[in-house]
Amino acid sequence: MQELIQWVLENLDYWVVLVFMVIESSFIPFPSEIIVPPAAWLALTGDKMSLPLVIVVATIGADLGALVNYYLSRWLGRPVIYRFAGSRIGRLFLLSEAKVQHAEEYFRQHGATSTLIGRLVPAVRQLISIPAGLARMKIGPFLLYTTLGAGAWNTVLALIGYGIYKAFPEVKTAADVAEKAKTYSHEIGLGILFIVTVALVWFIYKKYGKNTKNGKDAA
Repeated sequence: MQELIQWVLENLDYWVVLVFMVIESSFIPFPSEIIVPPAAWLALTGDKMSLPLVIVVATIGADLGALVNYYLSRWLGRPVIYRFAGSRIGRLFLLSEAKVQHAEEYFRQHGATSTLIGRLVPAVRQLISIPAGLARMKIGPFLLYTTLGAGAWNTVLALIGYGIYKAFPEVKTAADVAEKAKTYSHEIGLGILFIVTVALVWFIYKKYGKNTKNGKDAA
């Protein structure tokens, strides 16, 4: 794995970002912190890539990877998915029945919006499209929420790369950027998750609380 990570960091371009974000967003484990912050940093230090396009390409890759999980889960069904997660091959991909069950429980608690919020939650981000497929969620809302969630997370990662570029001028390699990004990404992701959760609670309250009040007034 270390050799693969080193190759990625030495060959970062739009295609590498796309392919490895597809991998990261599917059931194959590969940290997005290794991809987006170094790519954003490279976009700022040279003319090979642009920062906005790094975010766009990374989000497209995340969507494609999520679709892999979604359709595999939808076509294969719950028994096969759980059997695979508990198999030796599944464990090689760092899957387990407990992880899939955790993602399903998260999906049940938060409904369709979990495909948005879940993209910001460590240990849920890569797997949230599995319960969406098992529940046969409509593809339109699934892609919309996945794109918004993945776009938000990739923007966070790109901003980490930007912050490293501004705050640490001594950093000279993509490998150093990836190392620093791993330090900050989870904390920032949890902060973003809190903000998004508060915004969603406010939106639901404004929408449904108002309807409830109007219903009581009409009665």
